[in-house]
Amino acid sequence: MSRAASCSRRLFSIQQIQQRSSFPAALTSSCFSSSPDYTNYETWHDHRFDDHHLDIMKRQQYYVNGGHGSHAVINMAGSVNDNNSNNSPLEGPRTSVLMELNDRVGALHDVLKYYWKYDVNITRIESRPVTSDGGGGTPKFDFFIDFHGKVDDPNVNALLHSLQQYTTKLLVLDEKEVHWFPRHISELDLIANRTLDAGTDLEANHPGFHDEAYRRRRATLANVALQHRTINECIPKMEYTKEEVETWGLVWDTMEGLWEKYACKEYKTSVNLLKKHCNYNRNNIPQLSDISSFLHLQTNFRLRPVAGLISSRDFLNGLAFRTFFCTQYIRHSSMPLYTPEPDICHELLGHVPMFVDRDFCDFSQEIGLASLGASDEDVLKLARCYWHSVEFGLCRGEDGKHKAYGAGLLSSFGELEYACKERDENEPYGVGEDGMPLRPEIKPWDPAVAAAQDFPITTYQPVYFLAESLSDAKLKMRKYCEDLPRPFFALYNAQTETVHIDRPVRRARGIPRDKAE
Repeated sequence: MSRAASCSRRLFSIQQIQQRSSFPAALTSSCFSSSPDYTNYETWHDHRFDDHHLDIMKRQQYYVNGGHGSHAVINMAGSVNDNNSNNSPLEGPRTSVLMELNDRVGALHDVLKYYWKYDVNITRIESRPVTSDGGGGTPKFDFFIDFHGKVDDPNVNALLHSLQQYTTKLLVLDEKEVHWFPRHISELDLIANRTLDAGTDLEANHPGFHDEAYRRRRATLANVALQHRTINECIPKMEYTKEEVETWGLVWDTMEGLWEKYACKEYKTSVNLLKKHCNYNRNNIPQLSDISSFLHLQTNFRLRPVAGLISSRDFLNGLAFRTFFCTQYIRHSSMPLYTPEPDICHELLGHVPMFVDRDFCDFSQEIGLASLGASDEDVLKLARCYWHSVEFGLCRGEDGKHKAYGAGLLSSFGELEYACKERDENEPYGVGEDGMPLRPEIKPWDPAVAAAQDFPITTYQPVYFLAESLSDAKLKMRKYCEDLPRPFFALYNAQTETVHIDRPVRRARGIPRDKAE
């Protein structure tokens, strides 16, 4: 039996795992909803604190002093600086400081009034108690504050001078250096073409390696993807050949009955919508442009063509912008039920139907946002979570049976049945004569466990993770992402298609070639 091993190389392309860096500020544990929506660019861009907002800060100090929590934060917006370029007008320079204050009524108010006095716009405040050495004395709190401006600006210099009289410690913090990541959806163009291999770079064991016509066709499709730009440009319509449509039809016919039996209800509902709105059927390969427009209306997701495989980091970064990097070439007709890399059958029959479901889209975006600026080690963990969910995830159906929502299953006739069919409890585990597992192990969906679970990429999976529902999968993934030691917290603004972060960083590593130039 063959399987669609199409996702096997998409995610695991990290060349070397680097040691995780430590960060001076811990993750936030609570946010204040009483403050304005600083995560919206239109709100925070021109914001200056007035008496009302200073009152909000006083309520924060009361919150900390009142014993309701030991760690509080107000997130507004952070800044990004590239090593090779000046800050854009959208970002502007930012400064981070650490202030240590004695715990007394009005202490925070006394320092914040100077931000108003010198017209300095705060973008983030995070507080935590200073650990006592057991010697008694006045309790102290550390406040991490980010604000617009540079240290050598006259107003910032005057601000820092005024703060010294109220603080027991005042430090200007360096920007944290992180791996380059896109801030606006247009910057996806800088990573979309960083392919690990192009659509024409076939390995010797590829079914189409010796087929010159197939390789020329792959080159044509790859070139279309390489020329595409995300903003204000429609995905070009593709004219698929008779042979390509026949290959698509064979895959469709093989999978259709299995979807009815083993696919989750969300998948089946979505396929019916795609049949109605995007001309999904066995005799037609749907156009990416039609699908992307439909998804954008349904769930604010979109497709972006790519020429070949891209790195785990770049692929997951795209999900942060609710964008799925999608290939357009199709597997070789000599082996219609097998592909060694992602192809349009895997993308459109496995992945796309799930992007019609909002819970699944939110789940995918959680992984994407957590990947922004993350260490190589954490990107690997997130990629494993993606593999065990978006690619090979199971959920419990309304009848209590195991149903598939992972694209690697929904585009593979052999593995879909292997993962979902009911088995006798006494059926043994182990490996058969053909080297394939006799039956898989089913574990409850736990992202922390999935992040440490290795897997094979050339055989059926020995372990699958079962979520109670897509909503359950999303909530657990969100909690896991919140607990990762991330260099910043990222929030996507769908109106501006921009990612906002809560502290200053420098995108210093892995800068795309076009950006560096």
